[in-house]
Amino acid sequence: MARPSKAAAARSGHATKEEIEQREAAEKSLLTGLPLLEQPQVAADKTAHAEFVRVVSILEKIGKNDALYENVINRYCVLRAECEKFEKMRERWEKNLAKLEKDRTMDPETSYRLQAQMQKSILDTDNRVNAKRKAMFDIEKECAMTVSSALRSIPKSAAAPKNTLEGLIGGG
Repeated sequence: MARPSKAAAARSGHATKEEIEQREAAEKSLLTGLPLLEQPQVAADKTAHAEFVRVVSILEKIGKNDALYENVINRYCVLRAECEKFEKMRERWEKNLAKLEKDRTMDPETSYRLQAQMQKSILDTDNRVNAKRKAMFDIEKECAMTVSSALRSIPKSAAAPKNTLEGLIGGG
């Protein structure tokens, strides 16, 4: 399996100066020069906001704090907050399941039915979130909305050198 492309700054080896310059120019052409903006939905959620601050600081360090990635990063932060909410919800349901198992006053048939409903709700929620995440990730990869997919869209080889003979006969 082929390795993902590396940024010009991270490349080492036998690349020519022209190849490095072309790569840097192509990378710069993918950026807008505008910084990421936090969406109101992200700013309003404590967990999403904390994740936004963390991710933006990382992107700044690698020179990718760019509006091009704004929707992806904001979506990622919302998903992170949703994950934390689901984890807390699961903890509550697990505590409730444990209480139901210990409760000897409730009819066993009713207790088992309630336990099965709680477990089904947990699984349904997990499946919906996973499907949503996969769909979003597929869109992001297709639209070069991730750093990795943007780097893959940059040509790896340098432009073909001009034919010196064409310059001599007036064709170049």
